[in-house]
Amino acid sequence: MCGRTACTLASDEVSRACSYRDRRGQRRQPRWRDGDADKYRPSYNKSPQSTSPVLLSQRHFDRNAPVDECVLASMRWGLVPAWFKENDPSKMPYSTNNCRSESILEKKTYKDPLIKGQRCVILADGFYEWKRQAREKQPFFIYFPQTEGTGREKRDDDEEEDDPATSADNKENSETTCPPEEASAVLTEGGEAPDEWTGWKLLTMAGLFDCWTPPGGGEPLYTYSVITVNASLNLKSIHDRMPAVLDGEEEVRRWLDFGEVKSQDAMKLLQSKNSLTFHPVSSLVNNSRNNSPECLQPIDPNSKKEPKPTASSKIMTSWLASSEPSKRKEPAARESEEERDGEAEAQKTGLLHQWLQGAKKKPRTK
Repeated sequence: MCGRTACTLASDEVSRACSYRDRRGQRRQPRWRDGDADKYRPSYNKSPQSTSPVLLSQRHFDRNAPVDECVLASMRWGLVPAWFKENDPSKMPYSTNNCRSESILEKKTYKDPLIKGQRCVILADGFYEWKRQAREKQPFFIYFPQTEGTGREKRDDDEEEDDPATSADNKENSETTCPPEEASAVLTEGGEAPDEWTGWKLLTMAGLFDCWTPPGGGEPLYTYSVITVNASLNLKSIHDRMPAVLDGEEEVRRWLDFGEVKSQDAMKLLQSKNSLTFHPVSSLVNNSRNNSPECLQPIDPNSKKEPKPTASSKIMTSWLASSEPSKRKEPAARESEEERDGEAEAQKTGLLHQWLQGAKKKPRTK
């Protein structure tokens, strides 16, 4: 199952997090489809019917686009098939938030988009899952392990030199986020090649999408469904299902390349993978109206004491503490001495409470 996600990056950060090297070795980043960057809203607690950033082939919109060019789009969670006859998409008689990989070809709702090559990648910081217990359910946040150095972007005024080993790890992880499409955005608006992304490594989940147009006419609605598989060994104790994760640049590229990679071959990518990490979080996330950093905060469900942070949760702390997206957009912006001291202290402790005791943050906005 996958019924709740988080995607806290601003629209420009999502694009940069999907930067990649093309077949000629040039660094590029996918553009947003016209107007879709404005439709996307970052959130610590995304539920079905909300919009999420989705990566897909540009050929779905332009048949003359290069074979491996990709584009970012904002799509609503919960697939509405093109053949749906009602005027209101909320009248879908059954849930399409998730589709089981084992039965895709058995249900017209999913079989049609699959045959048409309407494959996509849903992007998120991670997803939430609930473990059934005696009296209540314990929520967990599940995500890609983050390497040392993830959590803030390198600034021009950083004094320390990069550790070669760490830099290699960052390069590998930044390049495995998105596929090597060819001509999305070669240069930034300033005319320079985009820097490698060193922020949060986004989770890449396989999905199917469709385009529904109201029978009486109106704006087309793009929607998606997250494909699920049997849970991996390390997640079975939480839930018996998990999203079909595409782990690495090559898997993402093959899933999106509907021209060369046929449906049957693409479906072989839908496997359980033991590549995710997780930590328990507060029951605040149970209510989708709660949209704050506390939704992601690691907790110890058996103790009121603060839990011992894992390496990845420390990195999450540093990333969340790096400031709101609106402030992170300008890499040239300089921190004050006080802010730098506070960040250094937070990095030493690696605890979310260090940040929460500081200035209160509002839910992230565009």
